[in-house]
Amino acid sequence: MINNIITPVVDENGQKRRPIRSFVLRQGRLTKGQALAIENLWPKFGIEYQTGQLINFTKLFGRQAPVTLEIGFGMGASLVEMAKNNPEQNYIGIEVHQPGVGACLMGLEEAGLTNLRVMCHDAVEVFEQMIPDNSLHMVQLFFPDPWHKARHNKRRIVQTPFAEMVRKKLAIGGVFHMATDWEEYAQHMLAVMSQLPDYENLSRTQDYVPRPDSRPVTKFERRGHNLGHGVWDLMFKRLR
Repeated sequence: MINNIITPVVDENGQKRRPIRSFVLRQGRLTKGQALAIENLWPKFGIEYQTGQLINFTKLFGRQAPVTLEIGFGMGASLVEMAKNNPEQNYIGIEVHQPGVGACLMGLEEAGLTNLRVMCHDAVEVFEQMIPDNSLHMVQLFFPDPWHKARHNKRRIVQTPFAEMVRKKLAIGGVFHMATDWEEYAQHMLAVMSQLPDYENLSRTQDYVPRPDSRPVTKFERRGHNLGHGVWDLMFKRLR
């Protein structure tokens, strides 16, 4: 696996600059199992980031099937479960933290999956450079960093330009599914998405939807429920 999670950005003078990112790299230490999974399984299930190289999903998976892409899958347990429960669909997960990538690879091997691939790179760059327009069945963004301090709100990944980029990558009728356990961020997501005319809110009340069966409950989420924390799901369909 090539360690190129963030493409360096330079200005007109050739000097490196630091654009605002929606994540902070907290690589942590790989366990032995995670490191072995990356070493042994990445060549088969990993996708290297390549500038301007659109992914051919049919060639990648060896078949034609709806493609769901998840941004920031954490340790990958719920993504593996979704891929296992829906063998007729193809899945791609993007995560910037290598321990999560290793854990996901371990999980997919244990489950014997062939319909899941992973990437370790900035998702925005992947969307811009590698995802064909009109190609995705669903984009999933579950529990992104809420950047709850006001001065950090600009780092939230759900902003109008990002939502428009996602829309272009979705097929007509494709769905952008978001979930958060931070109510103020849920309100922010709803405000951003609701002002975009080419999306339709799938909520009957034009706000949030009940958690669909397609999104497994994680250990983190279950712990939050036990503490009385709420979770808000939003699903918006691309109209045109």
